[in-house]
Amino acid sequence: MNKNLIIVFVRTPELGKVKTRLAKSIGDQSALNIYKLLLKHTAAVLHDLKFDKLVYYSGKVEEEDFWESNLFQKKLQKGADLGERMQHAFETAFDQGYEKVIIIGSDLFELKPTHITTAFEVLESHEVAIGPSLDGGYYLLGMKQLEPALFKNKKWGTDSVLKNTLKDLQQQKVKLLEALNDIDTFEDLLQQPELLKNI
Repeated sequence: MNKNLIIVFVRTPELGKVKTRLAKSIGDQSALNIYKLLLKHTAAVLHDLKFDKLVYYSGKVEEEDFWESNLFQKKLQKGADLGERMQHAFETAFDQGYEKVIIIGSDLFELKPTHITTAFEVLESHEVAIGPSLDGGYYLLGMKQLEPALFKNKKWGTDSVLKNTLKDLQQQKVKLLEALNDIDTFEDLLQQPELLKNI
């Protein structure tokens, strides 16, 4: 077993259930198309990285999809909100003996393999690594031991998440990585001309 684990949180790609803010501008089908492209991109970014990899699905676990079963472990998210689901994922990973665990989302067309490898390197000398997203949240969270406060009392999906997360980490050594644009709205999409072609 590798001692480093990269976890991806994904929504099961179903019409009308993904990228709902984006869908208000471009329609459900186009939003689904964009989300599938983002999933495909994320799977490609992680494909050759030499860490253990795990995909947590919001709904039904798909056996055959972008995430090849020989490369990616697959599980179902557990918890009432995003905080509980992430805490459960980290807890499970540390209980299984992983020493460094990173969670990313699946909304990042700017994500590159170096963002992941850098985060694991950062955890050599820091307790927590965070990849901020431009909307005030984060696209990556990495740690070496569970910090339960990070998953409580957050308004998930709002611009206060990163600020309140950093407040909880004042006693820990934290490193912020490069800020990236995650794709939630039409304005976000405008920053990614390659994706716009698929509307």
